Amino acid sequence: MPAAAHPRQETSVPAAMPIAAYRNQIALDAPLPPVPTASAHEERTGLVRNALRLLADDPAWARLGLRARDADRVDDARARRLLRAVLTVRDPGPLPEETTRALDALLAGERLARPLTQATQLPLLADEFRRTTYPAAGHTVLWQGDITTLGADAIVNAANSALLGCFLPMHPCLDNAIHSAAGPRLREDCDTVMSLQGRPAEPTGTAKITRGYHLPARYVLHTVGPVVDGPLHPEHERELAASYRACLDLAAEVDHLRTIAFCGISTGVFGYPKAPAARTALDTVACWLEEHPGRLDRVIFNVYADDDRAAYLHALTEGTAAR
Repeated sequence: MPAAAHPRQETSVPAAMPIAAYRNQIALDAPLPPVPTASAHEERTGLVRNALRLLADDPAWARLGLRARDADRVDDARARRLLRAVLTVRDPGPLPEETTRALDALLAGERLARPLTQATQLPLLADEFRRTTYPAAGHTVLWQGDITTLGADAIVNAANSALLGCFLPMHPCLDNAIHSAAGPRLREDCDTVMSLQGRPAEPTGTAKITRGYHLPARYVLHTVGPVVDGPLHPEHERELAASYRACLDLAAEVDHLRTIAFCGISTGVFGYPKAPAARTALDTVACWLEEHPGRLDRVIFNVYADDDRAAYLHALTEGTAAR
């Protein structure tokens, strides 16, 4: 049977810190000021070199086992990877104004150089799979692509419990990709939120929201999904459903947030099997949309690999024809 909404499942997830406790401290509702943009490749290359120079005294170099002058010995492509590595391992905290300006210009230029997909232009499931009986098909989308290039109001990040992003240079996880594209102020905001929360680990099944900075999405919703190391248990399903619901509940507290894109929470290094994860995602979103009619215009299920897409297609079309 295709995925369908089911009654809300109660979980043992602890109460989350309310958005009001950190909203003003991270200026969540303030628009980002315009920044100079490096539009040409040559300009961006120069900004990479300048940013590396400005970061020469940062302790991140020692963590990488390198010295800042090592950047002078590498080509432009490796210099950009080196800058990403420095920012990945760097502790959260404000940067000098000149460094921030250089990084803003670089990241804004890179954003413009990447392809952009507008969430509102993507076909709904009801149009793409005309015979599906999925109850939320008229408000949901299945899209395969790079979520850091998606122009939605908010995207969901599958975060680790520290909620500060991935600290492993060039690690292929989504957490790393989102923080790298957004820039270092995303980590700084997450650190502010976690400091206000007063505990070092974000509970599984809760969510926080920050601005998206240099992402096309204005906001990022950060949630920690369950880790599956062995057989899948009902508690895993309850925790995963809680993560989806927490993101939707939090999105509903931001008045002008109308489109949200979910990654496959927990299906990467957290080990959640993709097929049951897709069904839980579909069911939880459908249930929430039924409970909150008209609150969101479009929910996107973002997949990256072919097997991720296949898991959703199976859940949507099992027992029916695709069209």
